[in-house]
Amino acid sequence: MTWRLALADDDATLRRLLRMLFERDGRFEVVGEAADGVEALELLGKVEADVLLLDLAMPRKDGLEVLEELGHRPRPRVVVLTGFVEPSLCRQVLRLGAHACLEKGADFASLTSAVADIASE
Repeated sequence: MTWRLALADDDATLRRLLRMLFERDGRFEVVGEAADGVEALELLGKVEADVLLLDLAMPRKDGLEVLEELGHRPRPRVVVLTGFVEPSLCRQVLRLGAHACLEKGADFASLTSAVADIASE
């Protein structure tokens, strides 16, 4: 099974790296990228994604605002990727409907495994 993945992060280099690594994994197809929260919401209106990898610190609309607008929809499942994992912040994003809160510095095998587990729920 191939899972459809959308990427939302204001760091273009990180988006390219994530795209390359997830597509090389073979279980994922990156269906689109967004550089900010507004683009992320527009993207999700155009493509079907099983999982959205969402940064929190983005211009125009941050990840928290995107989560609020998405609500608790069944798809896409949202995985928040952040450079600053704090327990209170992770609790907040989970309350807003995210399925996981992961650190950007996590090793790639752990990241792909977590995203695959969430996509298959």
